[in-house]
Amino acid sequence: MSDPRRWQIGLVGYGEVGRILAEDLRQQDIKVAAYDIKLGGEQGAPLRDHAAKFDVALAASHAELTARSDCIVSAVTASQAVPVAKACAAAINQGTWFLDFNSASPGAKQRAAALVDDAGGRYVEGAVMTSVPPYRIKVPLLLGGPGARELESLLNAIGFSAKVASDQLGVSSAVKMCRSIMIKGLEAMVIESFTTARAYGVEDAVLASLAETFPAIDWEKQGAYFFQRVIEHGRRRAEEVREVAETVREAGLTPWSAQGTAERQAWVADLADQGLFGAKGTKEFARSADWRTEADRILARVKREG
Repeated sequence: MSDPRRWQIGLVGYGEVGRILAEDLRQQDIKVAAYDIKLGGEQGAPLRDHAAKFDVALAASHAELTARSDCIVSAVTASQAVPVAKACAAAINQGTWFLDFNSASPGAKQRAAALVDDAGGRYVEGAVMTSVPPYRIKVPLLLGGPGARELESLLNAIGFSAKVASDQLGVSSAVKMCRSIMIKGLEAMVIESFTTARAYGVEDAVLASLAETFPAIDWEKQGAYFFQRVIEHGRRRAEEVREVAETVREAGLTPWSAQGTAERQAWVADLADQGLFGAKGTKEFARSADWRTEADRILARVKREG
């Protein structure tokens, strides 16, 4: 179908990104369906409520969703990028677009593309270049692959902000992964540095020094934001950074920094799962405006365990 406004768009993954895309697409009266493995369990209730509110059809499987969609958007955790491509390829119709939103290594994107393309679909990699919530559907998106230029205009016609990085698969993901070495690494370093400084009572001096070296950054505000994002999304971030580490390995280097970042992000996610930062799903969870509150919780736990 040449008119994207008449597409049936299938969302694989109905987490934060999937729900934001669903809302913005439904505002344009574009038909949207979704599938998420969480739909069948206790965690599925808020997803089902959201779907009912925005008139999003829910599918019972990858195959059911794929068979009735003109364009699939895969927005799952990084480790599931290839398995989801495989599951969708089994039922994909000839010429159906498959947009891979996932933060996976260039090698993983190439494996996923082979599965989809060999089944008759049209795979395009998408690299999301910053946090989705502030931008929503207009989040900067780099496209890659042989069909990227054709899909670019179709996506932009329905509100996306997509730009082709390369006709070659893997280039867009390489940009995303290399950026994440810095961004996700900075998150982990801020949590480690600020919490350690708090333990020694030198946080004010550290922040003053950082402000002198990097005056354009509000380190208090940035620190609070980094704590919030890692507490809320550390599990997904850890998976992404493991893909970052694989990207580094594919380049022939040892991913010392990326490995450490993944471990720190996963460690914070473990603490969040244990309820250290409050109850998940509440308005207060991961929303403290002062990073010291969360650092003190971490230090209290470390002291008890020490």
